[in-house]
Amino acid sequence: MSKEKLWNRDYCLAMTGNFLLFFSFYILTPLLPIYLDAQFGADKDVMGLVLSGYVVASLLVRPFSGYMVDTFDRKKVLIICFFIFFIIFTGYIGAGTLLMFAIVRTVHGLPFGAVTVANSTAAIDVLPSGRRNEGIGFYGLSNNLAMAFAPSVGIWIYNATSNFSLLFWIALFTALAGFVTVSMIRLPYREPVREKRHISLDRFFLVPAWLLAVNICCFALCWGIMSNYVAIYSVEVLHMTEGTGLFFMILSLGLFASRIQGSKALAKGKIVQNCIIGILLSLVGFTMFAAVPHEWAYYISAALIGLGNGHMYPAFLNMFIKLARVDQRGTANSSILTSWDVGMGLGIIIGGFLLEYISYSAAFWGAAVMQGVGTILFLLATRYFFERRRLDK
Repeated sequence: MSKEKLWNRDYCLAMTGNFLLFFSFYILTPLLPIYLDAQFGADKDVMGLVLSGYVVASLLVRPFSGYMVDTFDRKKVLIICFFIFFIIFTGYIGAGTLLMFAIVRTVHGLPFGAVTVANSTAAIDVLPSGRRNEGIGFYGLSNNLAMAFAPSVGIWIYNATSNFSLLFWIALFTALAGFVTVSMIRLPYREPVREKRHISLDRFFLVPAWLLAVNICCFALCWGIMSNYVAIYSVEVLHMTEGTGLFFMILSLGLFASRIQGSKALAKGKIVQNCIIGILLSLVGFTMFAAVPHEWAYYISAALIGLGNGHMYPAFLNMFIKLARVDQRGTANSSILTSWDVGMGLGIIIGGFLLEYISYSAAFWGAAVMQGVGTILFLLATRYFFERRRLDK
């Protein structure tokens, strides 16, 4: 086993900054449909369009972010984008109309998309090469835990205070803490890119990973439906005013447990096996969530979805990295995040329309079916596609 130090100072700073970044963003996510309904009286299909704005903006900026962090000073790109991400939180506090809120939410997706690419690429840079598989797995734990834990905190604060302004201020100061944290990262020296490179598609998207991109888009669609509408579903259908906080807490515990166990498997090179375990667990979880509208199934499905995503996402990230050259790490990071954004955006929009015009059951069955489609695609095609094209053989 390699004796290289995994938990070095700069890697820990990158992980902490990433956690604070996602925490500040996702502390608001499950509550925004409730906020739009209470503050502006928005219909559910309108909610879907408003909430998907940030995903569209992230999607537009991600490919260029990968090119920027591969071409320019990564530390400067990271600092500038994180500062813009932090300052835009003030817009939520001042938005007095639905249109203004939609504009702020959409614009916020631009720095969010850029920061996630820059910070994850920085984390890979400071990892020792012998422990990169393992380190990538643990790094993803920081944003997955934030995406699961932050909604629990937000829902608890809202239930205790019914004060959305307080949540916006908490998000603002959390983002500030993240900005200060990443500003202390010391990145290894990279020779500046002096020659003028031919601008081609593979500078913005990792073309060799196109099937992986399609596959993870399927899984992100399921997450987009579930994470954005589970809070309002628990209130309107299950009549649980405080159940969503526990749902996300259980989800986060599942993510944590699977990341710890899965990182050991990734360190041994068991990338495909780790992914298969994850997608099958998620499939059972999403199916149970849709099929059994009862409290016990609600919480068990949270554990299964958490366990599944904790195995699946870091495996996919490793696969993207292993299909990229050393000078394409930023592009690989932006490509997986772009693919996730596409799925998330589609999930938010489709989920909103299904909720408004059919039912909650239709929306969550849609997520379960798409998880099944993604699972079949991976088992029959994607895993062989990856093994044929990986560059580390």
